[in-house]
Amino acid sequence: MIRGEKTGLRARHETDVPLLHAEFYEDVAARSRTDDRPWRPIPPDSAHSPFAVGEPSDTAAPFSVVELASQELAGAAVLWGIDTHNRAAHLGLSVLPAFRGRGLGSDIVRVLCEYGFAVRGLERLQVETLADNAPMIAAATSAGFTIEGTLRRAAWVYGTFTDLVVLGLLADEWAA
Repeated sequence: MIRGEKTGLRARHETDVPLLHAEFYEDVAARSRTDDRPWRPIPPDSAHSPFAVGEPSDTAAPFSVVELASQELAGAAVLWGIDTHNRAAHLGLSVLPAFRGRGLGSDIVRVLCEYGFAVRGLERLQVETLADNAPMIAAATSAGFTIEGTLRRAAWVYGTFTDLVVLGLLADEWAA
């Protein structure tokens, strides 16, 4: 486990999958806000569930998030699109509703940065989030990310287009 002040990131366990799938995948409208692929019905025990435990990958590092104080499963986090040539990756996270409002998002972002920069030796991390996702923008900026731009009407979200905000953080900015 890699630990922050409030959260830890650990390997996904089979026992995590039903809860993560139910909370983050089965709500079609909410899922359309976090994934650029169209929703389709997938049972939680399917190998195609986005939360299924899989083999290690060089291009993605999925984690389960644990709140350290309670040792309870608090969400999911991922470094994805890992590009070893350009030493860059994207990050994402989802916090279970019962754990929102506790400041875990900022801690999760910082722990993902530690993993990306200190463990994987990356040079750049990037976040793309919907322009109205104030908690993610706040979590990323509090961890040192800079808003680099807005992609207008770049995301199809449950029947409408919306803007995406792109944030970036470089290794030397994180180290400072």
